[in-house]
Amino acid sequence: MTVEKGKTVIQPPKPPLRVLHLTFNMGIGGTEQVIRQLVKGMRSEGIESEILCIDGHIGPIGEALQQSGIPVYAIARKQGFDWSLIAAIRKRVRVGRFDFLHCHQYTPWIYGWLAALKTPAKVVFTEHGRFYPDRYRYKAMLINPLMALFTPAVVAISAATKDALVRYEFIPGKKVQVIYNGISPLSRNDVEVQRVRNRLEIPQDAFVVGTVSRLDPVKNQRMMLRAFKKFSEENPGAFLLMVGDGPEKEELVELATEYGINQQTIFTGFINNPGHYLAAMDLFLLSSHTEGTSMTLLEAMSLEIPAVATRVGGNPEIIKDGITGMLIEPDMASPFALAIKELHQDPVLRQSMGKAARQRFDARFSASAMIYQYRRVYGEHKVAPHSPRSARVD
Repeated sequence: MTVEKGKTVIQPPKPPLRVLHLTFNMGIGGTEQVIRQLVKGMRSEGIESEILCIDGHIGPIGEALQQSGIPVYAIARKQGFDWSLIAAIRKRVRVGRFDFLHCHQYTPWIYGWLAALKTPAKVVFTEHGRFYPDRYRYKAMLINPLMALFTPAVVAISAATKDALVRYEFIPGKKVQVIYNGISPLSRNDVEVQRVRNRLEIPQDAFVVGTVSRLDPVKNQRMMLRAFKKFSEENPGAFLLMVGDGPEKEELVELATEYGINQQTIFTGFINNPGHYLAAMDLFLLSSHTEGTSMTLLEAMSLEIPAVATRVGGNPEIIKDGITGMLIEPDMASPFALAIKELHQDPVLRQSMGKAARQRFDARFSASAMIYQYRRVYGEHKVAPHSPRSARVD
């Protein structure tokens, strides 16, 4: 409302900021959890969000978001480079009158960047992680600097991920900002934890180490099993809890049998809400060859569970070695086992590390901190409100 020469002029309310998140799908994974946190957290900021999946299916997290009233769509991407996908994304951007097209991962960025060229929407690109081993793609040397030049905001989820974008994707470092992933903290329910242990036939006083992860070669759970074998030789009453599923599950089960630790190693399969299983662990393990910002590591920190993790990717940016957990060089089973042993033998150290982990989580890795930083990104590059013409569909 404004006053103009004694008259009160009521101005129409500003239209809400609208963001379309473009991703592969909304299955189970770290990227999907980040998008969920963003779209739900932005609601209270007056930002309207929708999600468009390009792999032809929505996935369980997407279905849950649909039930909460957030629009989630899917388009089936064709093999090869799908030019029709560009037109489909462009149509969705125009019909939805979006201010931003937020592309998650590299391939959605390519399609989203091309689709946004003929719309008022501005592109935000977030790189969530890297392949292992990382590699140069010399076509990227020609394409990516141009795309980055005309992308208002490029975000990496860790400094290590930013370094990879600069080194392997030829994106100027000054163009990339780091925004760490954030989650809502988990809460411990001792009754549910005991139910989990009872269900898995784990004795109440048993020492439990474990992980919540995709069972995939990049996660290197083979090394985790080797390390647990070494540790369990002196601690036969300990248990290794492997929560998750993936392409390596059968091989890992066979390996546990070969190592003679199959009675102490529990493979739960996929658990939709694994918080109580995570809370049943005394120590969280992360043995990956590479990581961006591990969401399950953050969840463990929120539950005051210290971690033993490999010194790769974003892990050293999350874990303060010797304070909130221990970092071990990758694929080194013996030092990994010794770190587990040290924390097993010193419950006071384990407890102090857990408390320090929670303090670090609250300071740097909460959902509210992440949402605030992305809100600033949108605010810094906000476009003018759409005109009726901008809603036109080709």
